Amino acid sequence: MIVTNGKKVLELSKVDAVYVSCEHLLRYLTGFEAENGCAIVDKTGTTFYTDRRYIEAAEKFFKGSDVTPVLYSQKEVLARLAGYESVGVSFVWTPHIEFLALEKAGAKLVDIDSAFDEATSVKNSYELSCIQKACEIAEDAFLALLPEIKEGMTETEVAALLEYNMRKLGAQGLAFPTIVAFGAHAAVPHHETGTTKLVFGDEILIDFGCRVNGYCSDITRTFLFGDDGKHEEFKKAYNAVLKAHELVKTEAKAGMTGKDVDGIAREYLKTQGYGELFTHSLGHGIGLNVHEAPSVGPRGEVPLLDGMVFSDEPGVYVVGQFGIRIEDTVCLENGKIKSFMYKTNRNLVIL
Repeated sequence: MIVTNGKKVLELSKVDAVYVSCEHLLRYLTGFEAENGCAIVDKTGTTFYTDRRYIEAAEKFFKGSDVTPVLYSQKEVLARLAGYESVGVSFVWTPHIEFLALEKAGAKLVDIDSAFDEATSVKNSYELSCIQKACEIAEDAFLALLPEIKEGMTETEVAALLEYNMRKLGAQGLAFPTIVAFGAHAAVPHHETGTTKLVFGDEILIDFGCRVNGYCSDITRTFLFGDDGKHEEFKKAYNAVLKAHELVKTEAKAGMTGKDVDGIAREYLKTQGYGELFTHSLGHGIGLNVHEAPSVGPRGEVPLLDGMVFSDEPGVYVVGQFGIRIEDTVCLENGKIKSFMYKTNRNLVIL
């Protein structure tokens, strides 16, 4: 099924034409994945410009759709853009050198990043189905990983097994580099997976996700590799993080801002004495990018709507000791939170 979004973005942008060249926005507008190309959307439809590496595949892909694939010609593209009264582009995602070339050619450029945020943040049924499948693959891969974890394995080895499992189950790639953190490494929210070896009693934090048709999943699970009786404070903090995570699911509603939803978890962790140890936002939008609109954090001023997909990932980090993060990919449906994760245990697991 071909799902295109050019008309949607054009209507939101209120310009004569929309121009994109960055990979993820190109895929959002056309549904086609290509490392090189650009697209122009106007009231007549979408034209996808690409090189000879992709043209044959593009012609087959777009047959019967509102997208016309043609071989790229810089002269043709620039001349066409110069002919519109207004051309909407992403000021964030358009390379500066390209931006200058468009201006030099006479294109009258308008920043439409807010329109892209508005469009991409509310997912349609196709996008939701892709994210659901990416979440299912991630969870199944994690469940297959657990019995494979052995003492003496490195963080990198565990990450490699998990990534293999996701690929084997149908993932088209990673959503982001897998984070595997043993012991005190988990106190670094974005620890760089390395060669540290697993020993009995270590906590393990794994933050991972995959892509299906370009759309991402994002999940974090924190657990113990055996219990050496030295985890009383860890277990107390884990229960607080889990409670904060679940409170978001029960109390968040459509119409709340990202700041409001972040506050549900943040205020609870403050009551438990962990407020200063929750050092990042509750969540972020998830789609073709693993971090996109809407913002679900202290600066999130946009109301959350049905169809928006984001992460619910409160955390507590004690430097040099432990870190805990529990994360699901969730969406708003009928005004309430629905989690895409339903197979893996959020309660503390001890292998």
